[in-house]
Amino acid sequence: MVTQEQRKRQLAREKFLRQQQRRTEARRKARLRNSVIGSVLGVILVGSLALYTSGVLKDDDDKANASAEASPSAEATKKAPDPCEKPAAGKVKTETWKKEPAMTIDKSAKYTFDLATTCGTIDIALKTSAAPHTVNSFAFLAGKGFFDHTKCHRLTTNGIYVLQCGDPTGSGSGGPGYTIPDENLKDKSLKANTYPAGTVAMANTGQAHTGGSQFFLVYQDSQLPPSYTPFGTISESGMKVLKKIAAAGESTGAGDGAPNATVVINKATVTKS
Repeated sequence: MVTQEQRKRQLAREKFLRQQQRRTEARRKARLRNSVIGSVLGVILVGSLALYTSGVLKDDDDKANASAEASPSAEATKKAPDPCEKPAAGKVKTETWKKEPAMTIDKSAKYTFDLATTCGTIDIALKTSAAPHTVNSFAFLAGKGFFDHTKCHRLTTNGIYVLQCGDPTGSGSGGPGYTIPDENLKDKSLKANTYPAGTVAMANTGQAHTGGSQFFLVYQDSQLPPSYTPFGTISESGMKVLKKIAAAGESTGAGDGAPNATVVINKATVTKS
């Protein structure tokens, strides 16, 4: 017999997968639409038009959720006190690249991914040998300042317990312009379709090899299919910071929205041990 809690988790997992499928379809339609617009502009001058379409990663469930992140509705629960400091001065960089960076890391060495956030430092031991493409990409992006001054845009608090970061647009659809292959999907830590607390893994569209720069940090065991590259483990002190962020809740009151805490990555660094 399926318990109410098991059913709740199942529904949360199904919702998570639906979100990724919708993002994939939305990107396909956006590419088609922009192709048509580009053809029209080649014939008729209609003034200046700026289009930015990137979508290598999953987004919120639908437009209602997206608008709720920007301006929570009156029905959203009252926000908990913000436990974080004001962000450091600086602007998000917008540079993107067409190809995955060349391999420059030492695959046999140990690396750490340190996130100096407004809520405290989250330090992560990277799984270099198991996920070399992912670690190499993060070393490249961190070296370019790609993550600096970006917001962690999504917190889930029902069924799946993660904080999602790594999108320079803060919308859930941004990325570095390239994708990297899935790796380490048979990691021994992934038992019974569960990503344990302390795991850092790649977000994707629900399709194979569609990871970019967005990643999620698991603050409580979360049942998910083993489709998201696990590439790091959060330290004990980092988990305290992550749980503080989670305790402040999210903006919609529905278990999936922008975190109430002002989580901004002031500086991200990847360092060889």
